[in-house]
Amino acid sequence: MRRVTFLVVALLVAGCAAGAGGDFASADLAADLEAAGATVREAGEVEQAFFSVGGQIFSVDGQDVQVFEYSGAASRQAESDQISSDGTAIGTTMVTWIDQPNFWARDRLIVLYVGRDADMVNLLNRILGSSITEG
Repeated sequence: MRRVTFLVVALLVAGCAAGAGGDFASADLAADLEAAGATVREAGEVEQAFFSVGGQIFSVDGQDVQVFEYSGAASRQAESDQISSDGTAIGTTMVTWIDQPNFWARDRLIVLYVGRDADMVNLLNRILGSSITEG
């Protein structure tokens, strides 16, 4: 019986560890935003030529946040590494934004908010960690 208990505990710990690293996805982002008090709704799809995956637009308290979800952290990392520190170059593509680009990368996600709203940037920083672009 003691071995069975140990095995069950070991499997639970391993499962929790796997979920903690690399599995944060768009549904988790939406849930965390809502838990922080934001109103979140899906607002459509978006394509950016410089990313290999399509994205979703979340309306977060009435502001658009683009979310690009990859199959894994490694494929996301390969693309987020191409984003310049000011967000104006992604790989070989030069981008002119209508406002300040703010990018975050966490596990399977690249998140883009174009704007200067300090409350939105701070909210996304709390959930996703520091922005990978300087703003």
